[in-house]
Amino acid sequence: MYKMSKIVEYFKETKTELKHVIWPNRRQTIYYTVIVVVLSVLVAYFLGIFDFIFLQGLQKIISF
Repeated sequence: MYKMSKIVEYFKETKTELKHVIWPNRRQTIYYTVIVVVLSVLVAYFLGIFDFIFLQGLQKIISF
């Protein structure tokens, strides 16, 4: 019974905390999503370039 009251208390506190959250509107959500996608693509491209460069260097070292 003690565990059940703790679980109920947890959910009540969670509900109270969620009332303090400032949720983004639709425009902000779309804007932030676009930023994350663009940055993810740029980082993937950047890492791909370095991967290619290191691969070429490693192949030259190994085939030497």
